[in-house]
Amino acid sequence: MYESFFNLKRTPFEITPDPAFLFPTRRHNEALAALYYGVRWRKGFVVLTGQVGTGKTLLLRCLLQLLKQSKDVSYAYLFNSRLSPTEFLQYIVSDFGLPSAGKNKAELLFDLCNYVVNRGLNKLTTVLIVDEAHHLSIEALEEVRLLTNLETAENKLLQIVLVGQPELDEKLDSVKLTQLKQRIAIRSHLEPLSFDETRGYIEKRMQLVACDAKRQEIFPTPTIASIYRHSRGIPRLINTICENALVSAYAKQMQAVPSELVDEIAKDFRLNVVRPAEVDRSAGLDEIDLQRAARILLDLYGSVQRPLSRDTESLTPVITARVRQA
Repeated sequence: MYESFFNLKRTPFEITPDPAFLFPTRRHNEALAALYYGVRWRKGFVVLTGQVGTGKTLLLRCLLQLLKQSKDVSYAYLFNSRLSPTEFLQYIVSDFGLPSAGKNKAELLFDLCNYVVNRGLNKLTTVLIVDEAHHLSIEALEEVRLLTNLETAENKLLQIVLVGQPELDEKLDSVKLTQLKQRIAIRSHLEPLSFDETRGYIEKRMQLVACDAKRQEIFPTPTIASIYRHSRGIPRLINTICENALVSAYAKQMQAVPSELVDEIAKDFRLNVVRPAEVDRSAGLDEIDLQRAARILLDLYGSVQRPLSRDTESLTPVITARVRQA
């Protein structure tokens, strides 16, 4: 719609994870290298975590592209992890190209183990990749642990890659999964982009689709600063803001996106709405409010204990400071 207006070959900010648009920050490069190294050198168990929208699935797509170039690699890719243990095994067996219909759990495990062991004996690599792994139940994660028992004296026969949100770390930290956690060979975590990385991210995407050198003028520095402020450096939100900014600028026949337009889009998408956990508990309290809160606490203490002496008045500044810190 707006491509010809801005002289672009295609839309630069699609939300779908396209490996062609990978912006190689240091953390993303290290995470992708860790995933590939863990699989190719048969480390057995690799975990990647990160906040929503930080690019985990995009890295997986890049990993899959690399694996497809190797004729000795076979992989099963599970992207819907809300499955029972038996459904989990059925999906894996089926994705490896093995018959799974009508088979019970024991039969599925038998077929999967035979498949993995036979490939291992022929020096072939077998990989299980689970996206959105934070949705896996404790029971399904226990099945994953049992699959890591497929090994020889030299290396693991089944390479397992778990990718998910920080909740996955919390699950792996549980006492029930101690044995699984101890088997993790490589662990990586993705963080949101910095301001400089956000600017490079936007410029790189515009560079890939622009037909001329005017691409840098579409998102001037003040606008990028506004995009970073509202997106908090999360690539998916950057894409959403930039895509809508281009549409709005086109509708208004603007050759460049002003920061005010970004602010309007952020408001429409409620990106400026802060979750309760992110709000400073002392926000909006001035010194008078803090003094009042301290005296209320003193009065409450006095109602359940002995009458307050005049010395307790000296506690007011102390409690005030603690209320401010709370």
